[in-house]
Amino acid sequence: MEWFEPLGINFVGVYSTEIDIEFVLEEFKDVFSEDLGSYKGPAISLPIDPKFPPISFKARNIPLAMRKKVDVAIDKLLDQGVLEPISNPKWNTPIVPIIKQSGEIRLCADYKVTINKAMKNHPFPIPSVNHILANLADGKFFAKIDLAQAYLQLRVDDASAEAQTIVTHRGAFKVNRLQFGVNVAPGLFQNFIEDLLKGIPGVLPYFDDVLIFAATEEQLCYHLRLVLQRLSESGIRANKNKCIFKTKAVEFLSFVIDASGIHPSDSKVRAIHEAPRPKNKTELQAFLGLLNFYHSFLKDKATIAEPLHRLLEKNAEWKWTSAHEKTFAAVKELLSSDSVLVPFNEKLPLILTCDASPYGVGYVLSHLMPDGREAPIAYASRTLTSTERNYSQLDKEALSIIAGVKKFHYFLYGHTFTLVTDHQPLLGLFNKMKLTPDILSPRMLRWSQMLNAYDFTIIHRPGKKIQNADALSRLPLETPETDIPSPPVLFREELHNPPVKADEISQATLRDPVLSRVLNWVLKGWPESAKECRIFY
Repeated sequence: MEWFEPLGINFVGVYSTEIDIEFVLEEFKDVFSEDLGSYKGPAISLPIDPKFPPISFKARNIPLAMRKKVDVAIDKLLDQGVLEPISNPKWNTPIVPIIKQSGEIRLCADYKVTINKAMKNHPFPIPSVNHILANLADGKFFAKIDLAQAYLQLRVDDASAEAQTIVTHRGAFKVNRLQFGVNVAPGLFQNFIEDLLKGIPGVLPYFDDVLIFAATEEQLCYHLRLVLQRLSESGIRANKNKCIFKTKAVEFLSFVIDASGIHPSDSKVRAIHEAPRPKNKTELQAFLGLLNFYHSFLKDKATIAEPLHRLLEKNAEWKWTSAHEKTFAAVKELLSSDSVLVPFNEKLPLILTCDASPYGVGYVLSHLMPDGREAPIAYASRTLTSTERNYSQLDKEALSIIAGVKKFHYFLYGHTFTLVTDHQPLLGLFNKMKLTPDILSPRMLRWSQMLNAYDFTIIHRPGKKIQNADALSRLPLETPETDIPSPPVLFREELHNPPVKADEISQATLRDPVLSRVLNWVLKGWPESAKECRIFY
């Protein structure tokens, strides 16, 4: 309308009206209802290979102390229409009850050993990073809608519901909604949400997050209203507490998008830039191990790092000077430079390497390059809380994996990746092809089920071959964490004359041909394979 004014055309009584976001939220308050949403359109069909024979497991034994809470969880899902009793099902997947922080039980199913094996290949229609960034670059104002219990809002057809059947101490129940832990669920949901919001300007769905962008606040309100209207009409619910309704900047896949354009996020190199200076030779050796891991990307590393290497000489006194501080800063700049870091590329294989030290966890997200080298995309680390420092080494190593997966969720979710650890026992606990062990700590059980949402292969490498993650775990960022207090001890009973003493157990272990080998592996490292002792991994 810029040509109206030269022609003398004026508008009288026409004004720009700003739509109030709070008014829009009130108009579609049903979208933020705490009730479970239910899509009003056609049911989802799982791509199960009809030639694959059904797999059936018996129900797990639920500890008596948990049964009442499991019953409450089952009854709630029955009332919501998620579960429905079924007789003589062909598929039976055992449940894994997870204790939430509230004390309630969340029912998960071990689909990795049943229907996940029968799924046909279903390519995930994940939007390319370049496409997302190119679109977001036009925005100056942003919003994000978090879809509540996203998968459970989608109904599945009868055949799929029967294939998702869970078996419990109360019998079998078919599952009428798309389940967490089904390996094709991310791709199916991405297909669904893209189709649902198709045609609305300024909208980019990314799994259970809906990104909204616009050039002005008025446009953002308009786009937001269209999205909420579409969700309301289709019966889909959102979690208001996790939504962002107006912001001037958004971070996505290690990029910050704001009114001035797209910028690399400092978060992907913060673990390097803010790494504390080494306090002894052991910590310095770990840091230089990180440098050595990426030696093929660094032409002048030996020259630049030479003053630090001199500190490691046999008779060298540990004395950190301003020259060492200057070299330390130069090495950190080198590690975070474009000669080492590569941008995320969905076409290249992904590797997540994780490690734990007594006081920190570190993780590196990398691409496997065509020439076989591992090029880092992002680094991260954090210190352990006082509670976490009391974890066993097994739990610390598992924590490093969980922390790494959470940190790089947007890169990993929906993609296939390789998970690298130097702790052999985790290969059995987090194996995607094995049934979750019956006896696991609540913490490890919760972590195991969380990982079921991701498509990965876990492999073991000796500690000397994961120097990148090892260095970050030994020089972690000082991260403020709120410690979860240990539960109070309400009752303790001690036998005055126990039937067996600790030293007797120790001596018997040393005499036992199997347990003595297991003890040696725990102390000195596990072999690549020992089938007869797999149960102890």
